[in-house]
Amino acid sequence: MLIASPQDFDRARALRAEIERLDHHYYVLDAPLVPDAEYDRLFRELQALEARHPELATPDSPTQRVGGKVLPAFAPVRHAVPMLSIRTETDTEASGAFNFDARVRRELKLAEGDPPVEYAAELKFDGLAISLRYEHGVLVQAATRGDGETGEDVTGNVRTVGQVPLRLFGSAPPVLEVRGEIYMKRADFERFNQRALAAGEKTLVNPRNGAAGSIRQLDSKVAASRPLSFFAYGLGEVSGWELPTTHSGVLDALAAFGFPVCAERAVLQGAPALADFHAAIAAKRAALPFDIDGVVYKVNALALQQQLGFVTREPRWAVAHKYPAEEALTTLLDIEVQVGRTGAITPVARLAPVFVGGVTVTNATLHNQDEIDRKDVRIGDTVIVRRAGDVIPEVVGPVLDRRIGEPPRFDLLARFPVCPVCGSHVVRGEDEAVARCTGGLFCPAQRKQALLHFASRRAMDIEGLGDKLVDQLVDAAIVRTPADLYKMGLLGMSMLAGLERMGEKSAQNLLAAIERSRNTTLARFVYALGIRNVGEATAKDLARHFGSLDRLLAADEAALTQVPDVGPIVARSIVAFFAEAHNLQVIGDLRAAGVHWTEGEAQATVAGCLAGKVFVLTGTLPTLSRDEAKAMIEAEGGKVSGSVSKKTDYVLAGSEAGSKLDKAQALGVPVLDEEGFREMLIKGVAP
Repeated sequence: MLIASPQDFDRARALRAEIERLDHHYYVLDAPLVPDAEYDRLFRELQALEARHPELATPDSPTQRVGGKVLPAFAPVRHAVPMLSIRTETDTEASGAFNFDARVRRELKLAEGDPPVEYAAELKFDGLAISLRYEHGVLVQAATRGDGETGEDVTGNVRTVGQVPLRLFGSAPPVLEVRGEIYMKRADFERFNQRALAAGEKTLVNPRNGAAGSIRQLDSKVAASRPLSFFAYGLGEVSGWELPTTHSGVLDALAAFGFPVCAERAVLQGAPALADFHAAIAAKRAALPFDIDGVVYKVNALALQQQLGFVTREPRWAVAHKYPAEEALTTLLDIEVQVGRTGAITPVARLAPVFVGGVTVTNATLHNQDEIDRKDVRIGDTVIVRRAGDVIPEVVGPVLDRRIGEPPRFDLLARFPVCPVCGSHVVRGEDEAVARCTGGLFCPAQRKQALLHFASRRAMDIEGLGDKLVDQLVDAAIVRTPADLYKMGLLGMSMLAGLERMGEKSAQNLLAAIERSRNTTLARFVYALGIRNVGEATAKDLARHFGSLDRLLAADEAALTQVPDVGPIVARSIVAFFAEAHNLQVIGDLRAAGVHWTEGEAQATVAGCLAGKVFVLTGTLPTLSRDEAKAMIEAEGGKVSGSVSKKTDYVLAGSEAGSKLDKAQALGVPVLDEEGFREMLIKGVAP
C-alpha cells in the first residue's frame, strides 16, 4: 500500500477545507461560488486521493456525503438531553398567542403593569426532528427523536444532506448537540416526483413523508438521492461552551458555526406582537418554499426559560401556535370534469364534505388522467385532501389500507367521450397530459377565449374587441359564436352603446373594425379558427398548400402531412377540429355573414433571395419591430420559426438576446444583426 506523503496530507486538508467552503455557500447561503464543473473537479481529486491513501479519509470529509453503505438495523441512541415535544396551542386564532403570554406572565408572577415579556418567534417546520452531535467541531452522530429519550442512529443517512455541516466553522466546543429539522422543499419534491414518474419509479406522497422516509432508508444511497434540506433551531447537550443569554443569540451562534437557520424569525415584545407574527406568516405561508404547520413562540431569555421549567415533560416557556390543518381524510364520492377556457378537460373529485385549511371542502382538483393513474385514486376511496392557503384543494392520494375490494380504475375518455358542455368529442394527444374538447368555436365554456383569439391582431384583427368587451357581449348573450360578431350591426347602436364603457363613438369604431375584418386572407382565417397546434406559421403553410378552404376541409391526415412542418400530431388536431359538425356550422355561418378571401389554386412559394431559409428572431432590433422583420423575411420567401434547431439557417439577433442566441452559437447556426440582415436583402442573395 502506498504511504501518503506530507504533501498528500496537506493537499487533502486543503481540498476538504475548500469543498466545505463551497458547500456552505451552495447549500446554506444559496450563493454558489464556482461552476459545477470546477466543484466536481475538486471533489474528484479528493476522492482519488483518498482512494489511493485511505488513511487520508476522515469522518468529516465531504466524500462521506455520497452514501453507498447498506446500513444495519438502526442502533438505539440514548439522548443525553431528552428531545421533548412542546405544547400545541389548538386555538388557531390570535387569542392563542394571548393565552400563551398570559400563562407565561402568570408563572413569572408578573403584574399587569410590568413590562412585556420578550419572545423569540420562529416557524414550526413540517419534517423530521433530528439531533446532531458534534465533538470538537466534527459530526459524530445523528439521531431521530424516537420517544424523546431514545432515538435511532441515522448518521450515515444524515451525512448525505448537503445542508448539514460535517465540520463546524470557528472554534467549536468539545461537545455540541444541535437540534433541528430535516425537510424537503416543495419545488425539490415536485422535481423528484417528476423524475421518478418519468423513470417509472415510485413517487413520494408529500414532502414531510419524503423527508422522514429518506432518513430511515437502510441504503444510504437512497437517502443521498433525495433532495433533503435542514434547519437548526435549538440545542441538546453542550459542554465547554459559554451559552449566549438568549434563544435568538443561540440561533445567531449556530448560524456562525455554519448551520442553516431560517430567516423567518423575530424577537418580539408581548402578546400583540406574537399575534401579528402568527398572522403575517399565515399570509405568506403558501408562498414559503417549504411546508409549515404553525409558528413557535419561546421565551427569549434562557434564564427565564430555566425559571419557568417544565410541566409533564413540556416546557412552560414555549408553545407551537398552529394553523388550521392543511390535510384531512374524506371519501371520494365521484369524479366529474370541468371544461376550461381553452377546452382543457380537468377531472374534479367530488368529496364528502371535510373541514381543511380553514374551510369546508367538497371539490378538489385531480389535474389530469396521468395524475389519477400515478396516485391510483379510485371512486369510493378514503383519500387525503390538501388545501394550503388560497391554493385550490387537491387530492394527495388514497389511504390504501382503507380501500374496500378492488374498485375499477377511472378512465376519463371512457367516462367522458364527449364534452359535457357542448357534446363535441373529447380527445387527448399522445404526447399530451390534458384531454380537450374539440368544439372550440361552439363550446360555451370556450366561448370567450375563442372570440378573443378570433379577434386578435394576427387573426381577424378586430381592433377594440378586448377582454372586458368580450365578457360583456357573451354575458349579455349578444354573441355566442364568432359569426354573431357580424350580426351586431343589426342590433342597433343603442344596444351596443348601452354596454359599460361603450359610448356611441366606441360602438361605431367597433362596428367599423368588424366590417373591415370581413375581407381577410385564408391564412388569417385559418389561424383565427383556433385549431389546436395550428399557429400563425402553420396556418400560412396550410393556405399556401391547399389554396382554398374547401380543399383544406376535405384533407385527411395523409394529405395534411404533405404540408411542410405539419406532422401527425398537428394533422390529427386539424382533422378532429373539422370533424365536429358544430365547428363546420360556425364556419358556414361566417361565410354566410360575408367573411371572404380570394380563393384559387394553391399559392406558389415566393421566389426570393431567402426562399427556403428558416430564420429565428430574438432580442430587440435597433429599428425594426419583430413583425416588420418577419414580413421582410416572408416577402423574400423565407420562413420564421419560434425555436432554434439544426434546421435553422439564420438567427436574427438584437440587444438582450436570450437563450435562443446561446443555442444558435452552440449549434453553429449563423447569427445576423440588423445591419447584416439588411445587407443580405440589398445584395439579394443569402451568404
